[in-house]
Formats: sequence, structure tokens, C-alpha cells
Amino acid sequence: MNICDFSFFFLATLTYDTLRFEYEDFPETKEPVWILGRKYSVFTEKEEILLDVTSRLWFTYRKNFPAIGGTGPTSDTGWGCMLRCGQMIFAQALVCRHLGRDWRWIKGKRQMDDYFNVLNAFIDKKDSYYSIHQIAQMGVGEGKSIGQWYGPNTVAQVLKKLATFDTWSSLAVHIAMDNTVVMEEIRRLCQSNVPCAGAAACPALESDVLYNGCPEDVGLRERLTPWKPLVLLIPLRLGLTEINEAYIETLKHCFMMPQSLGVIGGKPNSAHYFIGYVGEELIYLDPHTTQPAVEPSESGCLPDESFHCQHPPCRMSIAELDPSIAVGFFCNTEADFNDWCQQIKKLSLVRGALPMFELVERQPSHFSNPDVLNLTPGEATQGGRAEGELVPLGFWTSSMFLFHLEFNLAFLG
Repeated sequence: MNICDFSFFFLATLTYDTLRFEYEDFPETKEPVWILGRKYSVFTEKEEILLDVTSRLWFTYRKNFPAIGGTGPTSDTGWGCMLRCGQMIFAQALVCRHLGRDWRWIKGKRQMDDYFNVLNAFIDKKDSYYSIHQIAQMGVGEGKSIGQWYGPNTVAQVLKKLATFDTWSSLAVHIAMDNTVVMEEIRRLCQSNVPCAGAAACPALESDVLYNGCPEDVGLRERLTPWKPLVLLIPLRLGLTEINEAYIETLKHCFMMPQSLGVIGGKPNSAHYFIGYVGEELIYLDPHTTQPAVEPSESGCLPDESFHCQHPPCRMSIAELDPSIAVGFFCNTEADFNDWCQQIKKLSLVRGALPMFELVERQPSHFSNPDVLNLTPGEATQGGRAEGELVPLGFWTSSMFLFHLEFNLAFLG
């Protein structure tokens, strides 16, 4: 290991205890603090802000977990930050689905079973739905070797595939590609009365403990609902090498929506989970700390304190954000989705706010359909752009769309 490699490894494994002196409290400002659709005042609601932040599930690097694939890594330090951010944004969707946005975690207070069912779905073991093991191994199908760094789009695609096995949550996961959200596609997906493909993967247990986010009595009735709760992930490229300031107001408004799941992104090769903003600063949870893997106790209890960030969250200037991000939203009901659509339409009328994506009723005829072709446009190298850098909508010409479609059709045989 040369000195550069050692320096990177050392920095990657620093813990929050080591860096605690760097964390500042919220600034004394009249600017509102927005956390995942909730508005707070620093002067009168500081405790509520910190409780809201602490209640988010915080997934970080871990060490000494069972080897991925049986012989692979036993730690994700140095490569798993985007995978952990993907876990955090998806965990927030499961919290909203099963516990509600108003649910709060309080240290030492006994939590309901559904909370531990959500947490168990992300524990570092091979049979947890959204574990680092499942994400890393499913990523092989997206062209990523185990231990390779992911971009926001790749982790979104992987989580979408894993969600099909989570019949307890029964989520409809849609990834809006080409900077376009097609309402017709989402309604068709969420109004489908087809049971989840992963129903058979849900093991029956002798006890009433929910395992892996899946209760033993999940029946067809629960899976055949008029509207499957929607997790909408939108991979975006908001500039070439840095974020275009014209998108900043639009990005802020995303955190103001009650359907907000936050944003995954960060800086080059350093991913963060952004949960809100204050003034011109983003508020985020940082996965770059290495903690020991957690195992249930002999009584079956799962120690959960290390899954909650119990100090003031990190902040960074919005201008420092890498332009490659994925924005997330959760719509539990059709009314939630209709409300979200109306908010997006109104947002396009806000002065000085450049839309980050387009909302259309039907898919434009020249677009490829990633859901059908199983494509991940934008994360291969395109025109000199690195992996994970999505081509802005304005850069896609009709010839580029046709070339991309023809190439992938040929590849699929």
C-alpha cells in the first residue's frame, strides 16, 4: 500500500468520535429549517429538529459482518457509501409506509414491532432484503463488481429489483429516466392488482416475530390493493462539473414537499444522504464512519442505538453538491401522488426555479422504456462523461436516443 492509498484508507475509516469536534449546532438564523417536508424554527423548535433527524435510520460503513457471497468482503469501508445512502433513502420509505412520517425514535424507549421489522430488512446479513450483501450481489447484474463504487442511478436500479421480494411492504418502485416523470406509467404500475413476484420468498415463522420485513400472515388480500404505495426515484444531472445554480431553488422545494424522501448524492466518490436544508446549506447524514456489525442478542433483541445519528447533522453549501444526484419521493396513496403532481406543476411557475425534470401525462414516442428493456441509460460512459453522470435532457438529441435504443436492442439479442 503506497502513501496515497494509506491516506485514503485512513480518512475513510475515521469515526464520528474522532471527528466530533467538527460538528456544529444549527446556526441561529431566522431562515426556516426544512427536514423531509417538515418546517421548523431554530429558535423555538431546536429539540424537535434534532429529534426528527435522530429518528431517521442512519446506515454507515460496518466491519466484521459475514463475508459477502461467502468469500467476499467483511467490511464496506471505502466503497459502500452510496450503497449505505441508498439504504437510508429506502429505509425512510419503509418508515413512512409502516410507521408514518410522525413516528419518532427515542433512546431507551421500547419501539413497536414494525420498527424492528423495518430495521431487520437492512441488517448486514445475506437474508435481509436490503442488506449490503443483497445490494452488492444484485449490483453484479448492473455491471458492478462487489466492492466497486456505485452512482445514484445504479443503487436506485438495484433497490428497485430487491423491493420485488419485500411482500410485506408491497411497494411500487419507479425510476424516472431521461429527466422525465410519466404519470401514466406510474398510475399503471401502482394500480396493478398483480401480487408481488417475491411472495414465495417470504418464509413462514413459528413465532409472531416479523422476519426480514415480512410477517408470516401476509395474504393475497394485503397484496391486492387499489394503489400500491409508490417509491419514486429520479436520477438527475444538474450540471456538467458542478451544480447549475438555476436548479437550486427547485432542489430546495423538493425538501419542502410532504412526499419527500430526500436526495442521495454528495461529492465525487463521497456519497451523502441529504434530508433537508437551512438557508444555503444542505443538511445530511454521512455514512463515512466505520462501526462494528450488529448482531441480535441471545434474547433476540437488536441493539439499535448505532442506527441513529445522535448529534447535530452535517451541513454543506448547496453549491458544493456534485451535480449527479437521485431525488426520492413517497406517495402512500393515489391522493398523495395527485397532490405531488400538482406541486410539481406549480413549481414550474416559481420565478427563478428551473425545473429539474419534466412531468408529462404520457411517454414521448421517441423515448426508450427502461422498465421494459431493463436498461440503465446514463451510467455507461457517454460522450466522455464518467459512470453515474446522467446526460442532461437538453443534451439528448433524437439521433442519440435512436443510437442508444438500437445499441441496447442489439445487445439484448
